[in-house]
Amino acid sequence: MKPKHDFRAVLKPITAAAALLLAGTFANADPVGLAFSEEWQHGVTVYGFLPSSLTGTSTIAGTSVDLDLDFQDAIELLDFGISAQYEGWKGKWGVIVDANYAALGAQQSIPLPVGDVNVDLDVKQTWVGVLGGYKVATGTYGDNGHRYSVDLQAGLRYNQLKQEADISTPGPGGTLGGTETWTEAVLGARGTWELSDRWAVAVAADAGLGGENVNSHWRASVGFDYQAWENTSIRFGWRHYQIDYETERSDGAFAYDITQTGPLLGLTFSF
Repeated sequence: MKPKHDFRAVLKPITAAAALLLAGTFANADPVGLAFSEEWQHGVTVYGFLPSSLTGTSTIAGTSVDLDLDFQDAIELLDFGISAQYEGWKGKWGVIVDANYAALGAQQSIPLPVGDVNVDLDVKQTWVGVLGGYKVATGTYGDNGHRYSVDLQAGLRYNQLKQEADISTPGPGGTLGGTETWTEAVLGARGTWELSDRWAVAVAADAGLGGENVNSHWRASVGFDYQAWENTSIRFGWRHYQIDYETERSDGAFAYDITQTGPLLGLTFSF
């Protein structure tokens, strides 16, 4: 018989922290995405998504935890996290490579009359996406001839989600949860408008389609790009993100149903 322990006190903050870093995706308002040239234009972005609101449920081994946390609660449990994107365009065609990795951990001892129950939680989230882009509209607008661009994107994204709890007790212990992987098709769209020589604004959205056990997976954002230096831009904006993933494992239900909203911040290096 598998052990049953109430590890909600540990599971709640760490799964929230994992959700915090699930939402990195291809960026918006990139100058390289706005440019139109028959020569390759490249951009590399490092960025972070900082949810001011995170709600939903996380389920490991049939144990569901309701989440309603802010960013400060979640980020304290972050061991390591990085998000990056490459975007290259030549003429109307482009390619976008997006990668995200986050590792989180927590330990807690739960005192019981028969002895302590020690819970060691390990959460990791990884994805790599490769998308092709096509500019369906480019041109200028207004008296100052500011540029605009509208592009569509399509491709595949590989996802890996680990939610694992190692439990040791005075009696039998065990490991609950595990790692799930899936690949999903992704469709996206973005519109970018130049506001001045240094400023641009963009609206973007994308959705995963057809991922196994994925009920929904989408995000939308609005952002500004400020050309602070010759080849470097500061990007900031607001994003809404939602994922609903569920499956059955041998130890019970494994699910992730999270909604987040909050600011987005990054740096883009163009060449």
